[in-house]
Amino acid sequence: MASSAETFRREPWHELPVALAALIRPRIDAIVADMVEAIREEVSAYRRPLDSAVGRDLLDSIRRALRQFAELTEHPDSPQDHHIRHFRHLGRIEFLNGRTTDGLQAAFRVGARVGSRRYAELVQEASLPPQIVVPLHEAVLIHINALSNEAVRGFLAAQLRSEDELKRARRTLVERLLEQPRGGGPEQAPLGPLASRARWPLPRTVACVVVRSAGRFTVPGADAELLTVHRGSDAVLVVPEPGTGGLVDRVRTAARGRVAAVGPAVAVHEAWLSLQCARLALDHRAERAPGAEPDGGVFLHADEELADLHLLRSAHIGLLLGRRVLGAFADLPRGRAVRLAETLDALLMSWGRTAPEVAKALGIHPQTARKRLRRLDELFGDRLGDPHFRFEAQLALRTYALRRNAISPTTPDAPDRGR
Repeated sequence: MASSAETFRREPWHELPVALAALIRPRIDAIVADMVEAIREEVSAYRRPLDSAVGRDLLDSIRRALRQFAELTEHPDSPQDHHIRHFRHLGRIEFLNGRTTDGLQAAFRVGARVGSRRYAELVQEASLPPQIVVPLHEAVLIHINALSNEAVRGFLAAQLRSEDELKRARRTLVERLLEQPRGGGPEQAPLGPLASRARWPLPRTVACVVVRSAGRFTVPGADAELLTVHRGSDAVLVVPEPGTGGLVDRVRTAARGRVAAVGPAVAVHEAWLSLQCARLALDHRAERAPGAEPDGGVFLHADEELADLHLLRSAHIGLLLGRRVLGAFADLPRGRAVRLAETLDALLMSWGRTAPEVAKALGIHPQTARKRLRRLDELFGDRLGDPHFRFEAQLALRTYALRRNAISPTTPDAPDRGR
């Protein structure tokens, strides 16, 4: 498209008589009234009272367009930047008021039709040469097209700024939600105003979904409802009201073929905790099955394994606990320590703590179970009946079961059943 300056300086204004400008100026108010009436009748977006902001903008812009046309007729090569700025600003105002470029361009077309007719009537009344009607109509079309283009340019620029601001607000909001609070830090501003700027109605509960190796991951038709941020190769999505609306199912469908996890539903200010659980679930899966990528992908629900995730979160402390509580295994040969550890686990998990019960849980002969139980009694004595010891021993054994690759000098890292 030609530049705005080139558009306003080109022909056919050089072919119009300068006297036409003097004929237009006294009749501007009357022509404005005709244009406003036609525009309000044909374009519904502008049927507001003339003393409203919309009405005033309409009157001001039409009056300016007519003055500019007269100015161009008198001085075709005169600078027009001041008019260009106005019509770009008009486009911006139209966007901010929620109107569309369709309505804006329709108003320009109606105005051009009315103006072209009224200018032709002036030519006839003043007995100007009839052959100027052709360049006159061409000038009207070029003029209205140029003004329309500038207004649309202002509209699109405002739209782009708004979209950028919205993206920034949504990015700021999701980062704030996923940031773990730190004790003693500065008090955080309320979420409400930030959510309003992000055009994201603040929900009562949220859940976070992590999609591994996400690339350009999107959920069709849900961009406005979800808050999304990429961290490394992962996509993190904040899902509002995960228990209703089916959003989690839509995310799961979009993530088919990928490895993903959804954290538990939490209060909105605890979104970071849901994210932490989803990540732990994925990390735990990767430890259990390194390199395994099912063809159909996998979608984990972290709230189904919260107890394990709790232990994993403090696994290093759990290993220390194991060294203290299960230190009696330290001097035993590895194979024997493994067998006794799984026997202790079966004993602690049983109701009656009998040899047949333990044997059934381990799939071994009752007599073998009795021998192992006697050995445990030698190693731990009365502590086997102490609720505090039993609780700590269960935590330690479960931690080792979750972290099978952990190496401990005192406790086996993996049960070795049947030996």
